[in-house]
Amino acid sequence: MVRAKLRIQTNQSVFRGVKFGAVGALLFATAAMQAATVVPDSTVLPVYLNAALSSRKTKLGQLITARVMQDVPLPGDAKIPAGATLAGQVTAVQPASGSHGGSISFRFDMLRLPHEHVRLIVHLRAIASTWEVRHAQLPLTIDPTAAANSWTTVQIGGDVVYRGGGPVMNRSGVVGKPVENGVLVRLDSNPGRGCRGDGTGERAQALWLFSSDACGTYDLQNVTIVRTDRTSASAPTGEITLRSSKGDINVRTGAGLLLLVDAP
Repeated sequence: MVRAKLRIQTNQSVFRGVKFGAVGALLFATAAMQAATVVPDSTVLPVYLNAALSSRKTKLGQLITARVMQDVPLPGDAKIPAGATLAGQVTAVQPASGSHGGSISFRFDMLRLPHEHVRLIVHLRAIASTWEVRHAQLPLTIDPTAAANSWTTVQIGGDVVYRGGGPVMNRSGVVGKPVENGVLVRLDSNPGRGCRGDGTGERAQALWLFSSDACGTYDLQNVTIVRTDRTSASAPTGEITLRSSKGDINVRTGAGLLLLVDAP
C-alpha cells in the first residue's frame, strides 16, 4: 500500500512538472517573439564581403558571409550593430567560355545577431571593388596634422563627406550627416544606372562608404548586376546575379555591397 501510494504521488509530480514545463516553454516562446528583431522592408544593409566570388573558382552551394559595417537604425531606437554577419550561399556558377562571359548567383538570407538569427530576403543595389572601398576611406587632401575624424572624403558614387561636424553633400545639396563608421543619408533613385525609388522616402539610412544615389557596379570591369522585378514570381526569391560581358567574374575579399531588404 505504501509503495502504491508513493507511485501515485510520484506520477502526479511528474504530470505537474510536464504541465509546468509546457507553460514555461509557451511563455519563453512568447517572450522571444516579442523580443525578435524586425527589419523593415527597404532597410539598407552596407556590408563587407568576407570571401572572394569567382565564376571560375567559387563552387555551387558554397557558403558565403559578409559583415555589416555600420550600425543600421531600426524603428523604436533599435539597431543592427556593426559587426553583425549576413550569411548565405552560392546558387549558380557559370565560368566564362569562348565569347560568353561568366556569371555567378548567390543569396544572403540569414542575419546573425549576438542573441538571435533573423531570416531576410535582400537584393543588391550596388557593389564596389576592394580598391573603391579603400579609396573612399582616404582624405580628399593630405594633411598630416589632421585627425581622421575631421577628414573630407569622397563616397563611392561621388558624395562628399565633411567629417568633424560637417554634412554629407551631393550635387543637389545636403543629403545627410557623417556618423561613426559611416554616414546616415537619404537614399535617392538613380534611373540612369537602373535604380528607381526603393520606398525609403526620407528615412536616414546607413550607407557606410556609399553615396546617396549609389547604384550598379564600381570598378568591376565588364560586370553588371542582373536586374529583375523584385515582385516577379519567376525570379528566385532573393537571388542576386552578377554577369560579365567578357571573361570571368572576380570579386575580391573586401568588396563593398549595398543591400536592400525586400522582406523580413
